Amino acid sequence: MVLSITYDLKKPGQSYTALYESIKGLGPWWHYLESCWLVDTQFTPQQVVDHLKAHLDTNDYLFVTPVRRPYQGWLPQDAWAWINARVTV
Repeated sequence: MVLSITYDLKKPGQSYTALYESIKGLGPWWHYLESCWLVDTQFTPQQVVDHLKAHLDTNDYLFVTPVRRPYQGWLPQDAWAWINARVTV
């Protein structure tokens, strides 16, 4: 299942490095938008939240949801190829 992971870290100077590495460890990923990742994973949204919360403060925001058709937007062709190859429903 492809999950969309979006976040907003609120603490000034807070490092994204640990969060990025944790997201990359969930499965094949795509990251063209600044605070949005798509991950092809076997984990549920709740499991992803549980996995990432160690890298977030209580005032940060996090939203994890499945990616399903139909979808639309303005992205590079290689982004659409990655998405279309993985999202079947």
